[in-house]
Amino acid sequence: MARKKLLLGNWKMNKTPSEAKEFALGCKEMVEFAVANNIDVGVAPTYVCLQTVVENADAKLIVAAQNVSQYDHGAYTGEISIPMLKEIGVKWVILGHSERRTYDAETSEKCNAKIKALLANEMTPVYCCGETLETFEAGETKPFVSEQIRTGLAGLSAQEAAKVVIAYEPIWAIGTGKNATKEIAEDTISAIRGVLADMFGATAEDMRILYGGSVKPNNIAEYMSEPDIDGALVGGASLALDSYKGLIDGLVK
Repeated sequence: MARKKLLLGNWKMNKTPSEAKEFALGCKEMVEFAVANNIDVGVAPTYVCLQTVVENADAKLIVAAQNVSQYDHGAYTGEISIPMLKEIGVKWVILGHSERRTYDAETSEKCNAKIKALLANEMTPVYCCGETLETFEAGETKPFVSEQIRTGLAGLSAQEAAKVVIAYEPIWAIGTGKNATKEIAEDTISAIRGVLADMFGATAEDMRILYGGSVKPNNIAEYMSEPDIDGALVGGASLALDSYKGLIDGLVK
């Protein structure tokens, strides 16, 4: 069975609640169009916008948080827990994004604890991996990303791993306008699937792996033509309604 395509927009630290509401109301038709074409679509707003989007968007739009604590309550100032997200209807969470790793010391080990906590709560982790320009130019991409995958998914059963979405984002291609060619993206994502096969056997063929890194309406179809790329995690191009529609159109082609 073919893996279902997935478009996930990471809004990062953008949009106020009123702007998020405007987007949620404005994207209903395009969400229905995507679903009718067997494509999953979603967005990851900031914490303060999550409930607004859940309440105003088409029910079929996936709404993801950009991070979560591995602890369900306690003295963790500034953190948000899984029960808090569940109560407002959020069931997906992005983990290990390069910006979290760079600015907030998020490690693959910490992501592993969060992934296990999410799976125990029947939620979907989107686990990010990717290398710096220095690592890429040194030809060390595959061992580097392989280590992120092995550490982040350590201790999971094949059944649990099947519920995780992987997002490969070369750091040197995020927001730089410099994007990996579809061949580079496919080569690395194919290698990631090989690592998943080594860890989880045949389950790897069912796991969705997204590409992220300067994905835009005019190049998304190119990436989707590759056999191992199952969708995209998109930053800036997911913020405007017309651009988001362009991304969906590119996935449908």
